[in-house]
Amino acid sequence: MFEVATDVALLLVLAAFCAGFIDSIAGGGGLISVPALLLAGASPVEALATNKLQGTFGAGTAMLTYAGAGHVRPRELVGMAAISAVAGAGGALVAHLIPAEVLRLIMPIVLIGVAAFFALKPGLSDDARAARIPPPVFAATVVPLVAAYDGFFGPGTGSFFMMGFVLLAGYGVLKATAHTKVLNFASNIGSLVVFIPSGAMWWAVGLAMAAAQVAGASLGAQLAMRIGARLIKPLLVLTSTAMALRLLWQALAG
Repeated sequence: MFEVATDVALLLVLAAFCAGFIDSIAGGGGLISVPALLLAGASPVEALATNKLQGTFGAGTAMLTYAGAGHVRPRELVGMAAISAVAGAGGALVAHLIPAEVLRLIMPIVLIGVAAFFALKPGLSDDARAARIPPPVFAATVVPLVAAYDGFFGPGTGSFFMMGFVLLAGYGVLKATAHTKVLNFASNIGSLVVFIPSGAMWWAVGLAMAAAQVAGASLGAQLAMRIGARLIKPLLVLTSTAMALRLLWQALAG
């Protein structure tokens, strides 16, 4: 039934639930799901493809949960979402052209910067602030850059979208989280379109993990809306730091 033994598949389902929960609040779910897939015996391409499959369900669930509560209106982000999807697909297409070793050295520094920003920046709350750039500029710069990064590498995508919305668009932390899920869902869809024809997908495992992602993402989004910035900020700092440490470990071990 599954591409792996049943007990291993159940552990992957548990990992997906935890990944969906964390990702719906602060991003970084791939920090759990990708290593779990690799440990289960997936090749790097199989792990990335299957992760996109199950992660798309989690991002979509979080997006719909936030939208249902009025924290984001996906229809108003159709343009940005389209850019995110195309850029995500483009990033996946050129993944083989980007030296992963270079990214593994650069990204920990960037992620530590993201963590420091949310940890040390005073006044970050669920209240909106004045935007530093207009929406069209944000859509033409931040969205394609982060979405393309999601397509060819991935770790920290939610954190980067979050930082862009807070620092440049002037959104409060909860609103930024909700809007991040729309663009993250779109970039996942774009990447998934590229990965499906590759034949590397673990469909049975991926769909089982997707069901767990839906449950975890729904719970995480509900908690984020209930507690707001008091939950999102520390979890964002924790996941960004954890991703940075893991990437550093990978770079040094390699």
